[in-house]
Amino acid sequence: MADVKHQMKDHFLRYASYVILDRAIPNVVDGLKPVQRRILETLYRIHDEKLHKVANVVGQTMQLHPHGDAPIYESLVNLANKGFSLDRQGNFGNPLTGDPSAAARYIETRLSPLAKETLFNPDLTETVPSYDGRNQEPVVLPAKIPLLLMQGAEGIAVGMATSILPHNFQELLEAEIAYIEGNEYELKPDFPTGGILDASDYDKGRGKVKLRAKIEIADPKTLVIREICYGTTTEGLIRSIDEAAKRGKIKIDSINDYTAEKVEIEIKLPRGQYADELIDQLYGYTECQVSLSSQVIVIKDNLPWETDVHEILEYHANKLKEYLKRELEIEHNRLLEKIFAKSLEQIFIEERLYKQIETVKTLEGIHDAIEKAFKPYHKQLLRVPTHEDRERLLQIPIRKISRFDLDKSLKEVKTLEETLAQVEKDLKNIKKFTINYLKDLIKKYAKDYPRKTELQEIEAIDKRAIATRKLKVGFDQQGGFIGTKVAGETKLECTNYDKLLVFFKDGTYQVINIPEKQYLHNDGKKVVYVGVADKKTLFNLVYRDQGTNLSYVKRFIVDKFILDKSYTYLEPKSELMFISTDPEPKVELKYVPKAKQKTSKEVIDLSEFAIRKPATKGLKLSNRQVKKVDPVE
Repeated sequence: MADVKHQMKDHFLRYASYVILDRAIPNVVDGLKPVQRRILETLYRIHDEKLHKVANVVGQTMQLHPHGDAPIYESLVNLANKGFSLDRQGNFGNPLTGDPSAAARYIETRLSPLAKETLFNPDLTETVPSYDGRNQEPVVLPAKIPLLLMQGAEGIAVGMATSILPHNFQELLEAEIAYIEGNEYELKPDFPTGGILDASDYDKGRGKVKLRAKIEIADPKTLVIREICYGTTTEGLIRSIDEAAKRGKIKIDSINDYTAEKVEIEIKLPRGQYADELIDQLYGYTECQVSLSSQVIVIKDNLPWETDVHEILEYHANKLKEYLKRELEIEHNRLLEKIFAKSLEQIFIEERLYKQIETVKTLEGIHDAIEKAFKPYHKQLLRVPTHEDRERLLQIPIRKISRFDLDKSLKEVKTLEETLAQVEKDLKNIKKFTINYLKDLIKKYAKDYPRKTELQEIEAIDKRAIATRKLKVGFDQQGGFIGTKVAGETKLECTNYDKLLVFFKDGTYQVINIPEKQYLHNDGKKVVYVGVADKKTLFNLVYRDQGTNLSYVKRFIVDKFILDKSYTYLEPKSELMFISTDPEPKVELKYVPKAKQKTSKEVIDLSEFAIRKPATKGLKLSNRQVKKVDPVE
């Protein structure tokens, strides 16, 4: 059992490491996953400026990739649709609509000029044997552009996932220049689908962004969606709009999708709805607004690295200086060798050293003679000639020797020396050389990759506010009906979030939802008050205890309730005489006539009485019997 446990642990760790390192997570150096790197390497090997059948590319990539053709084909299409590293011809699908691409045998691709110029250099590329040992494949490509941040990346491995948002080509290179110069810079995502972006919570790629579709008002009754959110499709967006309409969150008459190369979704509105009022509702209830989280995990030095986009950019800028320095050093050595070879050839022909080997009969003797002949000229050469150098001299044709042009040879050497001097100058100031290299790339390619996403601060959507609708509620006192479809003498201005508070003459009250039409005079009840249950209206009422015939006053606020539950506001065997919502009510009490009664009526200020709970017994108003209660203006 212990052996199985250890074996499972070992196998799981191997599997997890494989998925993380060799499948799901991109490498920080070139921003590519292994399958993407193998596709680009294959295209580089077969590159001849012509387009290649994708089926052929997939087949040749299988020499490096240890899996089937399906994941290679899907990765190639995905890579092509990102728009940086591959040129394409044919139907590669439509990321805007979600339509799939054509079969691999019908579409063609090749390396883009940007990829050809910036991703490859065999002199800088470390290779390892492929999975079957028959070929060599690169560990990473020597990328001179921050491809990882340009095209973004998504990947789910074992126990970790990465989500890197795409950024603008020119802004990334300008940020690298700023970093090299020691200046501040800022990076914000840029999505191929466009839209409106709020990156205030982006936090260098450790936070999230808000993204909105771009919506135009064609006319007061028509909206047109021109750009959609990254990660969505027109099909999914239309589905979300339909679902919002079914839930009653928005009202639309029709929706039509005219999307081809560019997004065009037309929304027609019904009677009573207007375009400028619907935009916030679309942002609040549909995929017209989304929130995207960013989590930056990459492979660095064969280990997972959780980082942010600024650290990746700075790492890449330093890597770029390293690559350019190594290229200059290689070019420096190459130029030295060319100058040496030209000088060696010039001395050999101009000084007629070849004459000294005319009578020598053995190859060894020839080499000895040439070696001896060159000794007086060692100071003029960059180094002492080797056996290989002498072999090259022996292979010079007689025609070239007889037609040798000294002036031309000296001119070529001078040109090489001038180039060498410039290389040496660049090596001494690699920082300036790197900045100029980046500026040249911006000048050459920036026009092909303009910013598509508009930066703008997006205010939070208050869904309750945008869903609030004004309603007119009618109450027919005579017929006992209330609702939005009732034309009564009492009119209430409400919203669809309000509740109605109804007091009945029998001493009970209820809170109900706003109906279209509802009958309230149930079981012989008569409505004495109806209004909005706002939890702050003060009620003042006077009632008579039918047992003692004494009158009481009660003041309260209905601030707690359960919908449709019946509550009591009067004691049993009590009769309501007066009800008002005036905050400072005054009433005139008319007393029952009695012998020797000096006053028959009296004005009372009800605001002098304490506010209590609805179910609490009222306070005695007078020791005399009250016949009638009238309000005092």
